Amino acid sequence: MKHFEETRGLLNDSALFYVVTTAMDGNYSYVNENYANAFLHVNSNFVGQPYHITMHPDDMNTCVEVAAKCFENPTKLFPATIRKHDGNGGYVYTQWEYKAMFDDQKKPVGIYCIGYNITKYIAEELHLKKAKEEIEKNSNILATIIFQQSHLIRAPLSNIIGLTGLLDKTLLDSNNSNICDMILASCNQLDDVIRSIIKIGRS
Repeated sequence: MKHFEETRGLLNDSALFYVVTTAMDGNYSYVNENYANAFLHVNSNFVGQPYHITMHPDDMNTCVEVAAKCFENPTKLFPATIRKHDGNGGYVYTQWEYKAMFDDQKKPVGIYCIGYNITKYIAEELHLKKAKEEIEKNSNILATIIFQQSHLIRAPLSNIIGLTGLLDKTLLDSNNSNICDMILASCNQLDDVIRSIIKIGRS
């Protein structure tokens, strides 16, 4: 217990970390000032209150499961991500590590928890995920456009160019021959534009 008390003393005034301990009945036995101030909107004195009063109801089972692992493996730390009431009808995300506490007779006396706020990290992670999804969506659209340009548009355009070149202009009058030349020139220009789009899309 002594090392827990020493660590608790060192982090009592921490501006970054939350430190709490819970007794075997599931009630808070200690909270540091950072935790008390952060969740003052929930209660003004946590000691003696149930551990779950600050958290999202769906995360209560996480605490129970992680606590059980702590007592099954007394030398190890176990992580838990817990949502806490933010006082505005929403939640903040917190990351914790739990460790079982034992007295001098090796009897379990509670859980020692150290954590911090990761809400900003979670928000950035969600933003990055959405950005990746948008990039993937746009990449798929671009791939479809390239395929259509390369196979569905250029194929009939190439046919028009080929057929125009096969026309026997000796059978055409001057006006129709000029029209044929203009069609061929326009087709070649359009083919160049499509090739340019495909090249840009593949680069």
